[in-house]
Amino acid sequence: MSLTTLNAISPIDGRYRKATKPLANYFSEEALIKYRVLVEVEYFISLCESNLPQLNGVDKNVFEDLRNIYKNLSTDDALWIKETEKTTNHDVKAVEYFIKSKFDGLGLEKFKEFIHFGLTSQDINNTAIPLSTKEAFEKVYLPSLIAVIAKLKELSVEWKDIPMLARTHGQPASPTRLGKEILVFVERLEEQMRLLFNIPFAAKFGGATGNFNAHHVAYPEIDWKKFGTHFVEEVLGLHHSFPTTQIEHYDHFAAFFDALKRINTILIDLDRDIWTYVSMDYFKQKIKAGEIGSSAMPHKVNPIDFENSEGNLGIANAILEHLSAKLPISRLQRDLTDSTVLRNIGVPIGHTIIGFEATLKGLNKLLLNETKLAEDLEKNWAVVAEAIQTVLRREGYPNPYEALKELTRTNTVIDKTAIHNFIQTLNVSNGIKNELLKITPSNYLGI
Repeated sequence: MSLTTLNAISPIDGRYRKATKPLANYFSEEALIKYRVLVEVEYFISLCESNLPQLNGVDKNVFEDLRNIYKNLSTDDALWIKETEKTTNHDVKAVEYFIKSKFDGLGLEKFKEFIHFGLTSQDINNTAIPLSTKEAFEKVYLPSLIAVIAKLKELSVEWKDIPMLARTHGQPASPTRLGKEILVFVERLEEQMRLLFNIPFAAKFGGATGNFNAHHVAYPEIDWKKFGTHFVEEVLGLHHSFPTTQIEHYDHFAAFFDALKRINTILIDLDRDIWTYVSMDYFKQKIKAGEIGSSAMPHKVNPIDFENSEGNLGIANAILEHLSAKLPISRLQRDLTDSTVLRNIGVPIGHTIIGFEATLKGLNKLLLNETKLAEDLEKNWAVVAEAIQTVLRREGYPNPYEALKELTRTNTVIDKTAIHNFIQTLNVSNGIKNELLKITPSNYLGI
């Protein structure tokens, strides 16, 4: 059976394949193979540039041909490596053999043993995986998140002057502006992005147990720590962790996953708020011809985009939580649990992208129902009690909070008439009364 969107086990490769397809360039098995080949090739080139005597015969003009090995890596090449892995039962060794076969065609046969020279497989995995994750973050994740933030900014400006009844503990509270409430999420997301940008994509590169043992015994006169840092940071564009065990610490990876999780949590909060506003009739939703909201109730237009987003972001967070909790823990100098876990990085990012796109789709369908917002404000004149008692405090009026509490903390309707009648009973000047009479639920909005 050929894998299709209909028979894929995971919905990120099935139902939602359209949204997650760009991630295949970074997190698929073929992508992992490509990034491993990239690291091995660039490592060999760096060895050539370090003036090892045995590599002085390598013509630098062949470097571009070497880079074309990974730049032009085909699915057939990946299949060759996977077929070789059936014999080796070792994925990185199969990559090494593939590159050696390419060296034969480039006339580099006598230099083949400097492929993977002095390295262990984790020097390749712990550079290839953070590199692929970094590029997926830059090329897929960030544009998707920025699109959501840009839409929120647009709506915050569009609705900046729309008065809205606030609700704290689900109860009517001091009024706010709809645009400001949207802007809260912009600020939260942008602040987390700033923190996210400070987390490096770190890589381990130092031989079998992190000490460059093999390198040092072969060439003790070379500063291999300096070489490793240059290779990881200048060639690959990652942060070199040193010293390490056989594997990367994964502490920075854990911080990265936790940061992604916080961003998802903020968007879940947004999804739930917008969902609630829809249920309160503050928003209608654009109707698309042919769409069905319910198989039984023809009238329904459900906020399914925000529900889909919440569900996918929740799944993403569950896996991100495991990644950040598990990866920094390894028995002694290394166990294998990180290997299988690292292969799943694309899964939570896939669900995250699905969530981002669903939220954006939902935001684009919102239609503001100003009439309903105005009605709710008009029905809740009690919320101006805070304003009245605060002005009275300013004027030294005795026990203003208690007076307003007695008026408003009842089960009877407090409307404009009740508030204005109360103001007229106050023992204050006409100027103060006129000031208080100008306060309404629609203009008591703060800054």
